[in-house]
Amino acid sequence: MAIKVLNPGLATTVQDLGRPGYFHLGIPVSGAMDTLSLIAANLLVGNPANAAGLEAVFLGPQLEFQRDATVAVTGADLPPKLDGEPKPGWTAFKVKAGQVLSFDYLQAGARAYVAVSGGIDVPEALGSRSTYALGALGGFQGRALAAGDLLPLGEGPGADEGRSVAPSLRRLPRTPAEIRVLPGLYWRLITEEAGRNFFEDDWKVAPEADRIGYRFRGGRPFSFEPREQPFGAGSDPSNIVDGCYQYGSIQVPGGSEPIVLHRDAVSGGGYFTLGAVISADMDLIGQLQPHTPTRFVKVDMATALTARRDRASLIARLHDALV
Repeated sequence: MAIKVLNPGLATTVQDLGRPGYFHLGIPVSGAMDTLSLIAANLLVGNPANAAGLEAVFLGPQLEFQRDATVAVTGADLPPKLDGEPKPGWTAFKVKAGQVLSFDYLQAGARAYVAVSGGIDVPEALGSRSTYALGALGGFQGRALAAGDLLPLGEGPGADEGRSVAPSLRRLPRTPAEIRVLPGLYWRLITEEAGRNFFEDDWKVAPEADRIGYRFRGGRPFSFEPREQPFGAGSDPSNIVDGCYQYGSIQVPGGSEPIVLHRDAVSGGGYFTLGAVISADMDLIGQLQPHTPTRFVKVDMATALTARRDRASLIARLHDALV
C-alpha cells in the first residue's frame, strides 16, 4: 500500500478512461468526466494515458504517501499543497514518503485529476479500474474513497519534476459556457419554436449535476408537435416507449429541463432525447459548476467531426510534448 486517505474530500473516486463495450448490457462507460485532463496528468508523471488516477469533485482529498512518487494535478483549479506548501497545477512534482498532499479551495472548474507515478493499482473490473458507484463496480471497492482507505500503487519510474502542460494545451469552459449539440432522431417531436428557443435561451447548470447527468434550467419549456402517443408511452408528450441513450444524449423529462447524460448514465429509457452534446465538448460539461451560465450551440455532423479531429490533434500534441 502506498497512499493512505486521511480525508476523502467531497466525492473522490478512482477513474481511468472508462470501460467501453458493455453499454448493450446496461453498464455505462464510466471513467473520468474530463478525459483530457486525466490524460495530461498521467503523461506528466510518466504513466500511460489510461492509467488510473483520482477524480476529486469541488473539494480535494488529503493523502499521506507511504513511498516516494511523482504527482501531477490537472483539470479544475484546485490548488495542491504538499505539507502545506503550495504546488503548481498542471506540473509534475516529487512527493517523498511521509508527506501529505492536500488542496486549497476551488478556484475554477469542478473536477481535478490526481495522477501518481505507477497509477492507482486497484483490480480491473471488465477491463477498467474506473469506479461505477451505482453498480458497486470497479475503483476502490466499487465506491468513493473514505478516510482510512489504503490505495495501492503500481510500479513506475516517475517523470522529472517540473514538467508542465502549456496553457495552450489545457481546456476549461468559458463563461458563459458554450456547448455544441447535434440534433438527433427525436428532434422531430418538438415544435420549430421549441427548437429555436432551446438554442436561443440562457440556461444555468442546476444543483443536480453529477456523474450520471447534468441538468440545466432557466430556459423556456418545450412544446411538442401533436401526435398520437404510441402504446405504452403514457400521456406525457416527452415520453417514448423506449430508446437507447448514447453518451452525451440530452433527455428532457416532462419537456422542461434538459439533462445531458454523462459517464455513469443509464443506456436507455422512456424519455425522448433532443440529440447529443458532441464528444469533443463532453469534457467541458464535467467542469461546469452549479449555476454556471450555459448556451447550447447547434452544429451539423461535419462540424462535430471536425471538432473530434481537433481534440485528437490536441491529445497528440500533449503526447508529443510530454513523452
